[in-house]
Amino acid sequence: MKPGLRTLAPYLGLAAAYLLFSLLAPAAFHGAYNLKTILTQSVIVGIGALGMTFVIISGGIDLSVGSLIACATVLLARALNLGHEPLPGWLPWAALAAATGCGAIGGVLNGFITARFRLAAFIVTLGTMQIYRGGAKWLAAEQTVTAPATWLNGLMEVDAGPRWLWIAPGVWLLLALTAAVAVVLRYTVFGRHVYALGSNEAAARLCGVPVALRRIQIYALGGAFAGIAGAMQFANLTLGDPTAAEGMELDIVAAVVIGGGSLRGGEGRAAGSLIGALLMAVLRNGCNMAGIPNYLQNIVVGAIIIGAVGLDRLGARGSRA
Repeated sequence: MKPGLRTLAPYLGLAAAYLLFSLLAPAAFHGAYNLKTILTQSVIVGIGALGMTFVIISGGIDLSVGSLIACATVLLARALNLGHEPLPGWLPWAALAAATGCGAIGGVLNGFITARFRLAAFIVTLGTMQIYRGGAKWLAAEQTVTAPATWLNGLMEVDAGPRWLWIAPGVWLLLALTAAVAVVLRYTVFGRHVYALGSNEAAARLCGVPVALRRIQIYALGGAFAGIAGAMQFANLTLGDPTAAEGMELDIVAAVVIGGGSLRGGEGRAAGSLIGALLMAVLRNGCNMAGIPNYLQNIVVGAIIIGAVGLDRLGARGSRA
């Protein structure tokens, strides 16, 4: 497949899915409110996918992000409960920082084990996925954690805030983070190192790239994005749930792959990952509105993931031809 067509494929897929459900689903599907709902539903997976973009471009993978999101959600709720009514204005910000830091620390551990002991990232993060999930359950005492209402609760409300916002604050945050990731990947030394690691780690090492340090930084960054996604999950649920985001790591990886990221490393874009997250949201929203059973939704999403990986493999063969 030609590079230009591969770049356009996620956008064409999103347009095709939206047009399909415009025909299959009720008229409310393409209404303004449902459009805003789809955008809001893409926030958690989208933010997680932005962090995963760094990891996958570098030739790695992180299966622990769903568990990190749950950890961050519970920790944020616990932090809010440290205050007394009326809550001090700095406490929600401190809780948000704690959630982000929780994800970053988990990512540092993933990166350190992977880089220091030269273990496969798939195996390392498969193990830490269980560890972090257990940590979330321990932190929550195996129950949901309620928290006092703050401005954090409104981040995922479709019609929250002033009318001029039009969409949920979380969507604006997703768009701002997408722009920031795009700039980092395209215009910074760190971004070039990320692509170099995924393209050829041995050559990157010979060129003076600090491979181990970069691995740790990349996984830390991916974890920090998972922590921010955890804050959005808290805003969506308005409580800390240790069972939240179970299986979401697959949706996050799928969003990156659908958006043009290659599991072989060396390829991926922030905008593509955003489009992948939007496509996942359109599929789930459209299936629900069209009355398609949940098991068929899973089959459709799985088929799309296989198709995206197949297109990536065809592109790799074409580049070698």
